[in-house]
Amino acid sequence: METRSKRCLVAFSIVLFFTVIRAGTAEGEQQASDSNIELSPVVVTATRVEQRSFDVPASIDSIDQKRIQDGQAKVNLSESLVTVPGVVANNRQNYAQDLQISIRGFGARSTFGVRGIRLYMDGIPATMPDGQGQVSNFDLGSARSIEVLRGPFSALYGNSSGGVIQIFTEDGPQQRTVTPNVEFGSFRTWRTGLTAGGQGGPANYMFDISQFSTEGYRDHSSATRDLFNAKTKVAAGDDSTLTLVANYLNTPVALDPLGLTKAQVMQNPKQAGTNAELFNTRKSFSNIQGGLVWDKRLTDQDAIHMLGYIGARQVTQFQAITPAAQIPPSSSGGVVDLNRQFYGVDAQWRRKMQLASRPLTFTAGINYDNMQDHRQGFNNFTGPAASPTALGVAGNLRRNEEDSVFDFDQYIQGEWEPVERWLVLAGVRHSRVPFKSDDNFLSNGNDSGSVAYNKTSPVVGIMFKARPTLNLYANYGKGFETPTFNELAYKLNGAGLNFALQPATSNNYELGAKAFLGPYTRLNLALFKIDTQDELSVLQNSGGRTVYQNVDQASRKGIELGLDSRLPMGFTALLSYTYLKANFDSSFLSCQPVTPCVFPSINTIQVPAGNRIPGVPRNLLYSEFGWATFNGSFSTALEFRASSLFYANDTNTQYANGYGVASWRIIVKQEMSRLVLSEFVRVDNILDHQYVGSVIVNEANGRYFEPSPGRTFLLGVSVAYQF
Repeated sequence: METRSKRCLVAFSIVLFFTVIRAGTAEGEQQASDSNIELSPVVVTATRVEQRSFDVPASIDSIDQKRIQDGQAKVNLSESLVTVPGVVANNRQNYAQDLQISIRGFGARSTFGVRGIRLYMDGIPATMPDGQGQVSNFDLGSARSIEVLRGPFSALYGNSSGGVIQIFTEDGPQQRTVTPNVEFGSFRTWRTGLTAGGQGGPANYMFDISQFSTEGYRDHSSATRDLFNAKTKVAAGDDSTLTLVANYLNTPVALDPLGLTKAQVMQNPKQAGTNAELFNTRKSFSNIQGGLVWDKRLTDQDAIHMLGYIGARQVTQFQAITPAAQIPPSSSGGVVDLNRQFYGVDAQWRRKMQLASRPLTFTAGINYDNMQDHRQGFNNFTGPAASPTALGVAGNLRRNEEDSVFDFDQYIQGEWEPVERWLVLAGVRHSRVPFKSDDNFLSNGNDSGSVAYNKTSPVVGIMFKARPTLNLYANYGKGFETPTFNELAYKLNGAGLNFALQPATSNNYELGAKAFLGPYTRLNLALFKIDTQDELSVLQNSGGRTVYQNVDQASRKGIELGLDSRLPMGFTALLSYTYLKANFDSSFLSCQPVTPCVFPSINTIQVPAGNRIPGVPRNLLYSEFGWATFNGSFSTALEFRASSLFYANDTNTQYANGYGVASWRIIVKQEMSRLVLSEFVRVDNILDHQYVGSVIVNEANGRYFEPSPGRTFLLGVSVAYQF
């Protein structure tokens, strides 16, 4: 069956490739120039210079404001990312653990937050220097666009760049506008917001404030969230711009329903996991950050871009670790208390010039990001462990340390047209990432230590402009991913950081084609292969401690296909398909979730070469068919999303079944002088299909599964008033 699938996939790729080659007919070329502007948006993430996505020799997609906001809850990034090939964006139905996002298999191992992917909001990193990231403070209510970069050129963003996701806040409208909005739906979910913006002299401003609340699909999964985002852009003359951005997130409480075993899912998928209610598992967190961006054109050839930012994050989390599991001196307890400060700068110089009488554009820059954590751990009970007096409360101190990590990077990249119709894009980045931990809780030993990683990442790509409607490209790059502080924290035996853990390094290859099939249809096709050395994986997960190890070899191979079409009579069609074969290519030993674990034979299990990397479906599909009136006063669309099965553990003994779900949305707008009313209704999972939408990879107690809801509805109203 596997061989047959491979043959069918190869045949499909060959047929599709030659179809693309023939796409640039004379008629299509004559119609293409102006009609495809909307289908080829301007992007900056790949080259750091504004350029049409069609002309960039890399896999990059831009999600526009309409797709982000119209008919959407504007709460979870997964609402928008589902349309991008190569991206898995799962809503865990758990606001205590953020979304589960991976790009071409990078980041799939994450049990919370985001790993292996660089995240940015208006240029400010949402990924810390060690590779930890979160998207909960991404404000979709004021977003102009989201750019998703995949493939080799992601490496030019440094550590943990298996892909890059950037969100950009919109500019304020030329006329002052205020837009209150409200959405409400299933599980007593509601969101209220207010967006306002305008132009006042040289200053353009936009801000968005919102509050979100839900009781959640599952028991013990309610959450509230307050979010504020603002951007002010000031023109300082004809050649200089200052932009101030600010963002604030506050989640006073997000209950954590934990994962379920397969038996629990079959019994009642809405129930909370074992001990969730007993220990009142929950998380509260806040994040505040601000940044200043200065763009200045020095000459017709030279420009500079400078960014400085600062922020703070606070997290308190109560876990369901039993008192007995917290008895060993090495335990960090069942309550996490984290206070973080972070800041950084990025300075770039861009120049347009000639090389061998041909156009050359290059960017050179330096980057520094710093994160400092005060991390404490407490028992999640009071009294003796054998007979605690209270559960789900902060007890005795069990961990107290100061952690710091920074990255200092230098990079240069350039784009050159050596001859007509050919484009070369190349770059290199050098990264240094030192970690340091100072242990202030010495009664259980000294866990202090430091380690530094250094890596140089070169990337090169070439594009052939075969026709005005067809570009072919090939890329190669080297990337790396350091362990995060959470992954360095423990080793199998003894105290101190896990110095044996090495960064994962990868060789990344990509072939692609971008074509316009006539004046109103865009097709993107990419074939990729990624070979990884020292893949990061779980060695042991027990008693609240997760120990990581390196797996010698792993690989990711696949195809991404994107099709976006504006059909006659107001109809539209969108297709996004990903085939991804992600495997461990080397066998390795992993500990059973019991202690002691002693290599090579006591409480260990063999993971054979060829096992699939957990959390990665082999096939992923999104399709959409819509219709809108000519003036946009009414639009509707039917969506379909499907996934093949994906494994939950390295041994591939547990998995979530494949699924397919359909959704439907209707949007109605009325324009009246200075007033624009907009209403929408959205129904997800129309056929009320029961399925597991995400998994907790390698969960210690076998509670891998996070079920998704059946049929749900969402209603929304907004009023835009100009004055």
